[in-house]
Amino acid sequence: MSRSLILLGVGLVVLGLLWPWLARWGLGRLPGDIVIERDGFRLYIPISTSIIVSVVLSLIIWFMRK
Repeated sequence: MSRSLILLGVGLVVLGLLWPWLARWGLGRLPGDIVIERDGFRLYIPISTSIIVSVVLSLIIWFMRK
């Protein structure tokens, strides 16, 4: 369990460091991502981005188990 949590933490740090580079590809601004902007308020719900990241991570884990 502790190994999994450490790997998850390292993965999140790497994702955070790569985020500016991934944003240039349009990840985070896909059709289906909901953005509501008002004066002094911004709500961002990345539905499409979450689905794509989930599928990619699931495929990586699936290939690692084989």
